[in-house]
Amino acid sequence: MIVQTINLTKRYGKLVALNNLHLNIEEGECFGYIGPNGAGKTTTIRILATLLQPTWGEARVCGHVVGYESRKIRPLIGYVPDFFGAYEDMVVQEYLEFFAAAYDITGKKRAQIVGDVLELTDLTYKRDALVDSLSRGMKQRLSIARVLLHDPRLLLLDEPASGLDPRARIEIRELLKELHRMGKTILISSHILPELADLCTSIGILEQGELVFQGSVREAVRRARLGTTVHVTTPDDPERARQVLAALPNVVDVQLNDGALLVSLSQETTDFSFIAAALLAGKLRIHEIKQEEVNLETAFMRLTKGIVQ
Repeated sequence: MIVQTINLTKRYGKLVALNNLHLNIEEGECFGYIGPNGAGKTTTIRILATLLQPTWGEARVCGHVVGYESRKIRPLIGYVPDFFGAYEDMVVQEYLEFFAAAYDITGKKRAQIVGDVLELTDLTYKRDALVDSLSRGMKQRLSIARVLLHDPRLLLLDEPASGLDPRARIEIRELLKELHRMGKTILISSHILPELADLCTSIGILEQGELVFQGSVREAVRRARLGTTVHVTTPDDPERARQVLAALPNVVDVQLNDGALLVSLSQETTDFSFIAAALLAGKLRIHEIKQEEVNLETAFMRLTKGIVQ
């Protein structure tokens, strides 16, 4: 287990940022950490990065206890906060060499490693550019390059795609996929749920400091699927179509929404071909029938209550 927390709790006065958090992340996972603002995601990441001390409970990183063995943890992690920080008057190569020196990487080895991370993050052509001149997307890639210098086992990424344009988000996502293929364990918090679904092997959903779900994206979707909902549109009278469908035995509810019918079926119903048959029998034409897609966004909305602190 590369990350393990037991009853992890963090209080700021009367505010409980984390409440008895039990989190387990296996080596080699790409773990998506999801939750509304104020849920406790950044607090968790800062504790794992040894920047905060828990009020009580325990956090272990690579088998070492945060607080007691923080000096052993720091060489094993790479922490990318949601803001870039200072050093903006340096050029890119100088910036990376500065941090490489901080990890006691010297001589030819330093030059080789800096060149390697520049190539991996596609920043080689910017090696002589001022950090301050880089776009936000390039600065995020530079932040990732920085934390790769010492080849950490665990990457802690706090909202790395925040504020990026679509192209920059795609570039960051592809970079993280490559790092995962290289065997890095990644913990990433994000509000961009479709990208986490595409990237992560497992997720954790946090609300008001408590973990309400941990598992695969597929399991989250399965938990959120409360029966089947079918979208039906007809060029004929939608109210009459609603009455026809509402009378069917496997239909729990029918709602009219912007001219479309949202047909909720009982949980045991998997075949909805009877909907078309009923409409045709009622001499109602069909424009479209499709099953509602349940994705990570849907799962998040159904597994959380919208509570913020």
